[in-house]
Amino acid sequence: MVVAGSVGVKKTARIAYLMLFAALSPVVLSACQSDPDIDISKLGMENESPDTLYNQGLANLNAGKVTEAGRKFEAVDRQSPFSDQARKSLVMLAFTSYRQGRNEEAISAAKRYLALYPGSEDAAYAQYIVGLGYWKQIPSVTQDQRASQQTIEAMQAVVDNYPDSEYVEDAQAKIRFARDQLAGKEMQVGRYYLERKEYIAAATRFRVVVEKYPMTNQIEEALARLVETYYAMGVDSEAQTAAAVLGHNYPDSEWYADSYKLLQTKGLEPRENSGSWIARAGRRLMGA
Repeated sequence: MVVAGSVGVKKTARIAYLMLFAALSPVVLSACQSDPDIDISKLGMENESPDTLYNQGLANLNAGKVTEAGRKFEAVDRQSPFSDQARKSLVMLAFTSYRQGRNEEAISAAKRYLALYPGSEDAAYAQYIVGLGYWKQIPSVTQDQRASQQTIEAMQAVVDNYPDSEYVEDAQAKIRFARDQLAGKEMQVGRYYLERKEYIAAATRFRVVVEKYPMTNQIEEALARLVETYYAMGVDSEAQTAAAVLGHNYPDSEWYADSYKLLQTKGLEPRENSGSWIARAGRRLMGA
C-alpha cells in the first residue's frame, strides 16, 4: 500500500508538472523568441543525425520547401563538418541559396565546396553554381559589367576543367550572353563619345568590340560606327575598309546599307586597305 501510494503521488506530481509546463510553454517560447542568442529555427536539429537531416533536406526540397531544405543542409554543414553528408549538404546548400536568390551566399558555399572537394563528382556542378551566381547579377549595359566578366571566368572554368560535364552547353551560352553584355557596354560608351564628337575616344571603344568581341551581336553596329567615326574624322581609307569588312561579312545588314549610303555622299565606295587593323580583324572574323 505504501508503494502504491508512492506511485500514485509520483504520478499525480508528474501530471501537475506537465500541466504547469504546458501553461508556461508560451512564456518560455516567447522568451526564446526575444533572446537574441537563441535561434528557434535551429531548435530540435542538434540531436538529429547528419543522415536524418540530409534526408529531411531532400524531402523538403522535393516538396518545394526550399528555405526549410536550406536550413537542414546548413545544419549538417555546421554540426557534422567532416561527415559524408556534410560534403553533399554543402553543394545542396549552394543550390538552395541560388534558388532563393541569395547569389553571394550560393557563390560562397560553392567556392568552399570546390576548395574542400576539388576532385569530387559534384565539383563540376559547384563550379557551375558559381557561374550562375554571377550570371544572375549581370545588370543592364548602362551599369558596371564586373559580374559579366566574373560570369565568363567562372563558366569558362566549367568548360575547361569539366569538358565532359552536362553543364558545358549552358556554360557556353552564359559566356556568350556575358560577352554580349561587355560588348554592349563598350558600344554604349562609344556612342556617348560619338554624339559629343569625341571621335578618337569613340573609335577606341568600337575597336575594342571588333577586336575582342567579334562573335557578339554588337559586331555589325561596331563596324558601321567605325565607318561613321572615321568618315567624320576625314580618314576615308579606314571608313572604306570598315564598310568593306562589314559588307563582306554581313551583305544584307541594314548597318551595311547605311554605311554604303554614307560613303556615297562623298562619292566613295567600300574598299579594303589590306594594311589596316580593320582588315586584319576582318580576316579573323571570316575565319571564326
